[in-house]
Amino acid sequence: MQQLASGVNTHLADLSNKCIWSAMAVYALAMFAHMFEWTFGSKGAVARRSAEQASLAETAAAAALPAQSKAKKVTVTVASADGGTTTLTRTALAGEGAIVVTSGRGDGEQPIDGPGAAGTSERADLFGRIAISLTVLGVLLNAGGVFLRGLSVMRPPWGNMYEFSCAFAVTMVGAYLILLALGKPVRWLGLPAVVAACLTLGLATSVLYTDSEQLVPALHSYWLAIHVSTAIVCGGAFYAAFATTALYLGRESYDRRVAEGLTGGPFRIPASFWERLPATATLDKLSYRINAMVFPLWTFTIIAGAIWAEAAWGKYWEWDPKETWSFITWVVYAAYLHARATAGWKGRKAGYLALLAFACFLFNYYGVNIFVTGKHSYAGVG
Repeated sequence: MQQLASGVNTHLADLSNKCIWSAMAVYALAMFAHMFEWTFGSKGAVARRSAEQASLAETAAAAALPAQSKAKKVTVTVASADGGTTTLTRTALAGEGAIVVTSGRGDGEQPIDGPGAAGTSERADLFGRIAISLTVLGVLLNAGGVFLRGLSVMRPPWGNMYEFSCAFAVTMVGAYLILLALGKPVRWLGLPAVVAACLTLGLATSVLYTDSEQLVPALHSYWLAIHVSTAIVCGGAFYAAFATTALYLGRESYDRRVAEGLTGGPFRIPASFWERLPATATLDKLSYRINAMVFPLWTFTIIAGAIWAEAAWGKYWEWDPKETWSFITWVVYAAYLHARATAGWKGRKAGYLALLAFACFLFNYYGVNIFVTGKHSYAGVG
């Protein structure tokens, strides 16, 4: 009977591994679909930016007409968002204080906002919907792998770094899908989410993999399900905030370059990429709200860990490396939220502090577990 149970557990563990590998493959396909969405969507953003600039230019040209003029053809050369120029011919009517623009077509070309841009947007939307569908399939396979891993060992499936990483990937992508389901316009976050999931699962399966097995006695506690699960959820939300902050800093640099009259985007990334992102104020606010929302849960995670430590080791706090870096992470996130709330920190300074906080979180997970010896080392890589 015991041999049969062992065989079933081995089979479930094998199915779990196959689900994780399948999730990696689907995430990779979703990544390519998101890349195509960005490519075609960026072209659409360039066209829309050119149309906006053309509208401003033609309005200014029409305003310059004498009040008694009834009609005049005006040729305007407009700089486009990709660094090029577009020559436009406009017929403007000027009358008793009113200006009416009657045409919106370039010299013998399609309208800027006409079929060409519309077709580009349609292709971008198609690839975007494919990417979202693949992302949902990937997260279901990922979650299935985590669930089967738990069945194979009959315990919560996050007792070591491999299992934690697999669950972490679920929450990273899940945070993006939840924001999307809530109606937030965050399709631009899909590419960073699936790329991070691919990298996390790749590292988990190649470096951190551990065969399914039972845990040491100190980990046999219901606090495993409470403490570690909340840490996983926090990690996924913190990553969504990190990606938003990083994109905010890039978009803010791009806007400053545009204001200074420079062409192209920062970090040698095309300007069209930055044009597709939301405004800097939107990105900054979203990052702050995510961090503020998840910070109380991170506080509970540390408190739950201390309670578990007292039950397992007889002390609430021993300044173990994992405990220490969890507290450092908490302090940096608290400093970020405090600065935003009281000192009025916004923009780049707050963004850099948010990046530092997430760097502390990552080091607490990867650096401490792999390179530092402590009481949490029994949940290591092998």
